[in-house]
Amino acid sequence: MLFKTIENQIEKLEVNSIALERQNVLQPLVNFIQTRIENNATVRLNFICTHNSRRSHLSQVWAQTLAHYYKINAIFCYSGGTEATALFPVAAQTLEHTGFEIEIIANGNNPIYAIKYSDNEHPILGFSKKFDSNFNPNSDFAAILTCSSADKECPYIANAAARIPITYEDPKAFDSTPQQAEKYQERSLQIATELKFVFSQIKH
Repeated sequence: MLFKTIENQIEKLEVNSIALERQNVLQPLVNFIQTRIENNATVRLNFICTHNSRRSHLSQVWAQTLAHYYKINAIFCYSGGTEATALFPVAAQTLEHTGFEIEIIANGNNPIYAIKYSDNEHPILGFSKKFDSNFNPNSDFAAILTCSSADKECPYIANAAARIPITYEDPKAFDSTPQQAEKYQERSLQIATELKFVFSQIKH
């Protein structure tokens, strides 16, 4: 069972608010997941942005959570960057405010966060890494580009079964401003809404 606060938030997300043009951007991800499930294959999704610090983590966490919400098994979500930095603390705080339980399990320049969405499911490990890190799948995965710079810098991703650009504006633009918390929440909920649309389309 999902934590109730997260479940309530998911139920409030309005997939009908997504413009048709944006639905067309999301459709290749729907198709990838659906085809894998129809072939009884494991679904591996690697969300990639430049620094693996904000959008890619929000996408990874929401995708894993929504797969659980829709009871779609055999989906494993990852994230990575074209370089490794650190999971930005405000991104973690944004998830925490939505109902995720978050604990730092290793400190340092690139802390490791345990991110829980359910009492009984394994926590998602959030930390910054390159997309081709040993922590991530080496082959047979969908590479989902969540920022335009990663999309440009990664015209080809070795061993990816699919390359799917689904880009988002960077909330980093509002760091250290009065709008910071609001803009991170806005981006998180946009990602959650769009991924709800994706997983709601899957027949299994």
